[in-house]
Amino acid sequence: MDHDETTGSLECGRSVVDNERVEKSTTTNSRSGIDGASAAASSIRFVLVRPSHPGNIGAAARAIRTMGLRRLVLVAPHQFPHAEATALAVGASDVLENATVVQSLVDAIADCTLVLGCTARRRGVALQELAPREAAEQVCSAHASSEVAIVFGNERTGLENDELKLCHAAVHIPSDPEFPSLNLAQAVQVLAYELRLAALATDPAPQSAALESADPPASAEQMEHFFAHLAHTLDDIDFHKGRSPRTIMQRVRRLFLRARMDQREVRILRGIFDDAQRMARLARKSET
Repeated sequence: MDHDETTGSLECGRSVVDNERVEKSTTTNSRSGIDGASAAASSIRFVLVRPSHPGNIGAAARAIRTMGLRRLVLVAPHQFPHAEATALAVGASDVLENATVVQSLVDAIADCTLVLGCTARRRGVALQELAPREAAEQVCSAHASSEVAIVFGNERTGLENDELKLCHAAVHIPSDPEFPSLNLAQAVQVLAYELRLAALATDPAPQSAALESADPPASAEQMEHFFAHLAHTLDDIDFHKGRSPRTIMQRVRRLFLRARMDQREVRILRGIFDDAQRMARLARKSET
């Protein structure tokens, strides 16, 4: 089995489906079977991006199942379904049978409001960096309606920069720098274990009425529409003035992803963008 040289210190069903099916199948197939001690796990999905070895898929399925998690999403797997995946799942066949297969990370996380990308090394994308325990605590403290994705990259190359840009934060396992190599399934096991510990320690007391009535967090899909709208608005008001739009958008993406906006806040800001675009159109007309 291939070793994941990138997951070391850490690189975080059987048919292609659309976004709606991803949301329904990853939720419905798993929530009925989660044990009481880790009920929060019903909103957590593990996403493997372009896994190259079917054995790693099976071993990852076993790793999450032992920790009371069942939701697995595969992005463009090289081989799946496969006999070796089933063999290495060692009894976690339900996780494989209910796994969802999609062709892009965007599809895999469209309905998620918290996305954590597991990476072994610093990339060209500036993200908040979390240890596995910090990441697990953040997941368990998320809004009750939040859908959460823990994302792992390909065994050899890890997550690409464009994929990390979709994440709210990066997760890094502090392994020995002289020998940081972790197999993909080992990295998945570390995160699954920390999530279970955090879930067991979470106070089961009901949320306050104020929190329950709060607007739900914006999903990844809503945030991507927000960023596209912002980019068009900045162009319409001639904000860049010769500066690189790419650099500006990278910075504002980090800013707004850190803010973890709810859906109402996104609507308010997009309303402001609409007005800015309208005023820009009026200004152009007055100049002609």
